[in-house]
Amino acid sequence: MIGLAARRSFENLFAPETRKVFWKVLGLTLLALLVLWFVLRGAFNSFVLPWLQGFMPSTSDWTGWLTLFLAVFAGIALALAMALLISPVTALIAGLFLDDVAEVVEKRDYPDDAPGTAMPIAAAMKSSVRFLGVVIVGNIVALFLLFIPGVNLVAFFLVNGYLLGREFFEFAAMRFRSPDDARQFRVKHAFTVFLAGLVIAAFLAIPILNLLTPLFAAGMMVHLHKLISHREANLSLR
Repeated sequence: MIGLAARRSFENLFAPETRKVFWKVLGLTLLALLVLWFVLRGAFNSFVLPWLQGFMPSTSDWTGWLTLFLAVFAGIALALAMALLISPVTALIAGLFLDDVAEVVEKRDYPDDAPGTAMPIAAAMKSSVRFLGVVIVGNIVALFLLFIPGVNLVAFFLVNGYLLGREFFEFAAMRFRSPDDARQFRVKHAFTVFLAGLVIAAFLAIPILNLLTPLFAAGMMVHLHKLISHREANLSLR
């Protein structure tokens, strides 16, 4: 069931209908990163660089070299900052388009089922910010655990698997259920949801491809929710 949901979600990433969402997310992410670059660069040049230069004697023979070193340091620091911001920024923006992905999956793979209900824009923004928080908290916890030998990689998958599985499954379930019912349904199938979350965590660990994590995760959990719901409906008819 989990393998089928993951395979279908990966295939949906390259469907013509999903490409529209992908280009929206990519374009807005690049625009946001460009703005952040200029903001961080301006902040460094306006506040940090003058403060560092204040420690340099103006008559020193090393002034030119120190200035060059600071410029190189600033470039490296900004590049690292942007690398760290790529995933959170992508998560924040992609979170606004999860319902678009869900609608594509439902229309393409479950045309005979009743369509889900998209979240209002305010709820979508709240969900996007919450997902951003999950990504940040999960990776901070995993980062601290990196210093514990033998635990680091396992911690990354366990923490992200649980958090990502919980958030995305409840998102998919809330298209058809109330928030309380969605939460209870997730708890009822907690182990399956956790295993699916581990697949999302593995996807998150792949460089470059991990930028598509929110879109992949949303599609996968829509499939998983559908498959579990259909299975339960069939069992109830027996």
